[in-house]
Amino acid sequence: MDQEYERRLLRQINHQNLPTEARLTKCLSATCSPVSVKSGDRFIPTRAGSNWSINFHYANENCRSPSQTHKAKDASSDSSKDAVAYAALLRNELLGAGIETVLDPHTEERRHAVLSQNSHSLFRYTVHTKRVPFDSDNEVSPYSLSPLSNKSHKLLRSPRKPARKISKIPFKVLDAPELQDDFYLNLVDWSAGNLLSVGLGACVYLWSACTSQVTRLCDLSVDGDSVTSVCWNERGSLVAVGTHKGYVQIWDAAGGRKLSCLEGHSARVGALAWNGEQLSSGSRDRVILQRDVRTPPSAERRLQGHRQEVCGLKWSPDHQHLASGGNDNKLLVWNSSSLLPVQQYSDHLAAVKAIAWSPHQHGLLASGGGTADRCLRFWNTLTGQALQSTDTGSQVCNLAWSKHANELVSTHGYSQNQILVWKYPSLTQVAKLTGHSYRVLYLAVSPDGEAIVTGAGDETLRFWNVFSKTRCTKESKSVLNLFTRIR
Repeated sequence: MDQEYERRLLRQINHQNLPTEARLTKCLSATCSPVSVKSGDRFIPTRAGSNWSINFHYANENCRSPSQTHKAKDASSDSSKDAVAYAALLRNELLGAGIETVLDPHTEERRHAVLSQNSHSLFRYTVHTKRVPFDSDNEVSPYSLSPLSNKSHKLLRSPRKPARKISKIPFKVLDAPELQDDFYLNLVDWSAGNLLSVGLGACVYLWSACTSQVTRLCDLSVDGDSVTSVCWNERGSLVAVGTHKGYVQIWDAAGGRKLSCLEGHSARVGALAWNGEQLSSGSRDRVILQRDVRTPPSAERRLQGHRQEVCGLKWSPDHQHLASGGNDNKLLVWNSSSLLPVQQYSDHLAAVKAIAWSPHQHGLLASGGGTADRCLRFWNTLTGQALQSTDTGSQVCNLAWSKHANELVSTHGYSQNQILVWKYPSLTQVAKLTGHSYRVLYLAVSPDGEAIVTGAGDETLRFWNVFSKTRCTKESKSVLNLFTRIR
């Protein structure tokens, strides 16, 4: 017998007779230090240099951190869609899955994530039904030379939804000197005539989005006053200006002249909202005044329900209900006839300035809380029911719904100063925009519903393209869905 072979055989027998603990110690020491293996008459594979991270690459993929996964998705969004289509095609041909449309890759990834969380094993075994040679609806001839099934042909013919891309940088930035860093004020509004009104210190300026021309509408420094709120009427011909001394001035934008000056408040007017020819104003004196600009100032309605400053006012799209938010953490809903709130919501833990009515679903109201709350909350004002909420992680300063899709945008302050675009009702984030160095306290939507402008204490106005003009194709047509308005 060959002496080299005899030595290796005896060594192997002695190794097998060792106790388990000694054998493990010997294996670990052999793994840590390289061992020279002499070639003999047999091939005995060694695993000391095996790269297990390559052999078990699938397992490592499941152990990726969320940030790594998110970067990978951003880097190859188009390739991920192709991968989903290819995977669906393989499932059709190999497993007879019968998939006819390409799913959203993000939805598909979330589904696989849920499956991987529920399953602790590396492999999953499923039972599939017997696959038929071709489909029975005869859309593809059985004599076709294509190797694909009818379902796969439908899959390949299904329309590919274009990727939604929102620019992370503003398309225009304007300087806004003396734009106040005050959470309770509303100093920016965009008119139906494409004019932007901005309150800067004691002056109100108008900026034309068509010509980029800037004009000064009024200067309150003569009276020792300052601007605390601005708001356009629906037609875009009149702009209301709330002042620090508690006055509400009505200005004709085209003529550049003051039409009237309304008294009644004893403190600054930080919130304004038009409802046709009626103007609602909320003040630090905790009172909401409703006045018709065509009648004498004495004809007014006083709405008293808040215990601290009123900082948010919005009328519903059907002009029947007024939502008000205050520094007392309350969200109140008023109708057009009663002097008492018809609904009161107390779930927020901080001031409620951000208020927005949905233009798509009748009676749906969204609100956002301040620094101690940071939550977006949704309410069905037809039933008084709280629908859902999400923690945004930052102070919510403003809210606005898209006119064309079931999406909304929120601006935030402490501590991230970001702008978020949300899908409703899934409340998934479509985009996160950053750029302001101070709290994003002011927000207005363009008349075409496609762009927004944001203002902050960093004295800049930034314009972003966040919404698409394309309307949603999925519309509820059930007669039982009484709360959805067909667009």
